[in-house]
Amino acid sequence: MKKKIRRIILIFIFVVAGLLFVAKFGGPRILRLYIETGVGNCQKIPVFCITPQKEIVNPKTDEEYLAKLLPYSFPEIQIRLPKGFKVIKERITKVYYKKWRHRAKDATIYLLYEPEDFFVRLFPQLKKYSINNDYDFISRVMYARVNEINDLVDAFFVVMKGIFIPDLSDQRNVEIVKFSSPTQRGFIGHNIGLKENYFDCNIIGQGGFFKVYIKDKAKVLDLTKVISILSTIKNVPE
Repeated sequence: MKKKIRRIILIFIFVVAGLLFVAKFGGPRILRLYIETGVGNCQKIPVFCITPQKEIVNPKTDEEYLAKLLPYSFPEIQIRLPKGFKVIKERITKVYYKKWRHRAKDATIYLLYEPEDFFVRLFPQLKKYSINNDYDFISRVMYARVNEINDLVDAFFVVMKGIFIPDLSDQRNVEIVKFSSPTQRGFIGHNIGLKENYFDCNIIGQGGFFKVYIKDKAKVLDLTKVISILSTIKNVPE
C-alpha cells in the first residue's frame, strides 16, 4: 500500500511539474496540446466542449408528481425520490466518480453531500482567481472548454470537468442547463437517450453542495420531474 501511495504521489508531482513547465515555456497553444494529449480532446471527450446553453429561473415544480414520491433519509440528507430506483449515498473520494461507470447497471440514484464551501476549502489557492464559494467553483467547471485553455487555472478546471461529470452515456447528446430558484442554484447535465436517460445534478442549496446522479433505465423521468425531485433535497444537521 505504501508503495502504491508513493507511486501515485510521484505521478501527481510529475504531471504538475509537466504542466508548470509547459505553461511557463510553451504558452497557451502548447498547454492545450499537452492537456489534449494527456487527458483528451473534444472528439474523445465531447463534454470538454459542452457548456450551459440554457438557463431556467424559478422553475415550476410538479406538485402532483411530488405527492407520489417516497421520502428518504440519510446522514446529512433528506430527499423525496420515485419508486423503482436503487438509492446510494456516496462521498467524494479520488476514484468514486469512475466507479460509477461500473456500478450503475440498474436504475440507480446516487446522492452526495458536502458542507458549505467544501471546494474552496479544498482548493484555497483558487480564491486569488475569484473562486470565492462552491457555486463559483462548479460554474467554472461547467463552463470549462479544452479549446479555451490559456493558463494553468483553465487547464485545472478542464481536468476537473473530466473527473467531475460521471457517465452520461453518449456525451455527444449531453446538454447542460443552468438553473436557479430562491433556495437553490446549480447545473444539470442530462442525456435523454433512446433507451435510457441520464441526469447529473450539481446543486448549491441550503446547507451546502449536493450532487444527484440518476441513471433512468425505464425513461420515466424528464427535466421537469428531476427539478421537482431536486426541490425536496435538504441538509439535515447531525
